[in-house]
Amino acid sequence: MTANRSSAQAISTLELIFEEHFGVLPDQVAVLPVSGSDRRYYRLSKGEMTAIGTQNTNVAENNTYFYFTELFKKHGINVPEIYRVSKDRRFYLQQDLGTTSLFDQVTQEGFTDNVRQNYHKALEQLAKAQWIAGREANFDQCFATKQFDEKAIMADLFYFKYYFADLQKVHYDKVLLMQEMEELSRELARVQPQMLMYRDFQSRNVMIHDGKTYLIDFQGSMKGPAQYDLASMLWQAKAQLPESWKEDLLNGYIAILNTLPIPRMDEIYFRRGYAQFVLLRLLQVLGAYGFRGLLQRKPHFISSISPALKNLEVFLSSYPQLPAYPELRSLLEKLSSKEMQALYAEPEIKDPGKLQVTINSFSYKNGIPKDSSSHGGGFVFDCRGILNPGRFTAYKHLTGQHASVQDFLRQETKMQDFLDHVYGLVSINVEDYLARGFEHLSVSFGCTGGQHRSVFAAEQLGAYLSNRYNVPVTVNHLNEQRWMLQKQEDSNEPE
Repeated sequence: MTANRSSAQAISTLELIFEEHFGVLPDQVAVLPVSGSDRRYYRLSKGEMTAIGTQNTNVAENNTYFYFTELFKKHGINVPEIYRVSKDRRFYLQQDLGTTSLFDQVTQEGFTDNVRQNYHKALEQLAKAQWIAGREANFDQCFATKQFDEKAIMADLFYFKYYFADLQKVHYDKVLLMQEMEELSRELARVQPQMLMYRDFQSRNVMIHDGKTYLIDFQGSMKGPAQYDLASMLWQAKAQLPESWKEDLLNGYIAILNTLPIPRMDEIYFRRGYAQFVLLRLLQVLGAYGFRGLLQRKPHFISSISPALKNLEVFLSSYPQLPAYPELRSLLEKLSSKEMQALYAEPEIKDPGKLQVTINSFSYKNGIPKDSSSHGGGFVFDCRGILNPGRFTAYKHLTGQHASVQDFLRQETKMQDFLDHVYGLVSINVEDYLARGFEHLSVSFGCTGGQHRSVFAAEQLGAYLSNRYNVPVTVNHLNEQRWMLQKQEDSNEPE
């Protein structure tokens, strides 16, 4: 109940802020997906009036965001306008930029000229943020790290070492590697000039709205080398930009700098520093994927490891002189090998054979469904440990197929953790059944009423298996006939 009570209070507060700004209460509130932060986002709307409401209990982080928003807008940089902030500064209402990020665009359209031009526009906004706004930035306003110095660089290298390299069955000299990492961190900390560093400048943090590119999620900004942000964008693992694009965008960024009212830059020195920070960013990303994927078992991050290793392989081939440390270079060559990439690659199954998967949602009130296939068996998962949307009036007469219920389950419950474990378990059997030519696998999800949690889980697993293994999947909702008639009953059974 705690998670939902918190969400209800947040929505109530944001509705009042919305009314203060627009003069009317919103009639629709939707929970939006979150990424790796503790911030909660909601889309509030009334007719043509719409805004994004944010809840964040970290006031220091909010104050940093407000400060950089004001600074960026002063210099004509496209960022969402902040409409209103609550007195306690834990809630704020800002401009709704729609739903299309630059990453969405490149994923949907591919490497078109339109997408490439939007990358150039994003880099133009970045350059202004770094070199124009950055000249007058007060980095004491940063809520956490104020400068990307030697300690911060070493922390990224440790992240890679402990959360990725040490989890692989690859031998290396740990003492020598530590010495080389310390030398590398000192070398990178000396790279100049130190301007404003966005820290997480990648295509998911660029929104496309009314033909313009807007920067978001810049509260992690600090003083640091401009090259790091370029590396983050151009070498983003999931985007997999072509080499010709990387060079074109890098050249475009340097051309933009030559038009800004700043001292002329030493291009050779800048490009050398860029290559060094590409390497650091690649290692930091692998550390993140190792922590979120290999330790926390998040499928999205596990699936990102192979393209990240491919990125590393391309880098080592393109820059044979980097890193200039033999033990680190040797380790990276082992980690980026074709064998290691294949270990983490998504399985490519063009012919699913005879295997068919049946997925059921059901109500425990009616009992566990029997598997009618020739060999019987299969998985049965109990969803009753997940907070039930059916307890709340807003969702009581909806189902797990409705977007508002799905958002509730993703944001306010442990459903995603539950599904991550389900995906791992079921995938073991699917891959084995495909190899052995089995014809059927059944999976069932049960909850109290067979209407919300089990329905959502069944739909999600169906989509996951169909996309990953190209197997035919049938999803049955066994309590569907009673959905609209069902009334919530008080019960002692798990909810």
